[in-house]
Amino acid sequence: MKNIKKNIKKNIKLNIKSHIDIINNQIDYIEKNIFIFADILIEKINSGGKVLIIGNGGSAADAQHFATELTVKMNRFRKALPVLALTTDTSALTAIGNDYKFEDIFKRQIEALMTKKDILISISTSGNSKNIISALKYSKKKKFNTLNILGNKGGEAKKYSKNNFIVDSSNPSRIQEVHIIFYQNVCDLVENYYFAKSKS
Repeated sequence: MKNIKKNIKKNIKLNIKSHIDIINNQIDYIEKNIFIFADILIEKINSGGKVLIIGNGGSAADAQHFATELTVKMNRFRKALPVLALTTDTSALTAIGNDYKFEDIFKRQIEALMTKKDILISISTSGNSKNIISALKYSKKKKFNTLNILGNKGGEAKKYSKNNFIVDSSNPSRIQEVHIIFYQNVCDLVENYYFAKSKS
């Protein structure tokens, strides 16, 4: 048992060190893209658009988290912002998966909800999920605006957006950890902008 605990402690330290190394190696890139993404979201919302967010598994949870920070609040009371995670409607997800195909679960919702005023954010650790690629292909065809939050060198998804934030790792856990830091800071900038605007 002592050896097991010793190995677990060693793994925990290695995981944390790996996380810190990724952050330190990409800190300037991360900061630059936080400002880019926040500016784009503010521009879209100010122009009457909304933000749609998609992802699978842990990234689906991140899509919900991201959306909730902006529709509700993080730290400041300000106006609610039009942000929607397309991962939350189980009736839509199961109906599309059953009546069409799982690959279309986001594409079909985008067909129904998205306009050229809006922006789509995809979150993917691999950048290669079929339903993410299907949604991005459709969005490109319709000339919709897209942003990607990715890992694994961006995968295929990076081809479908001019603006990609890519974590330099192939480890899904480390990628997701950095994704959370990234979008939390994006939300913080957006929230501070609208809070300041409400006071002016």
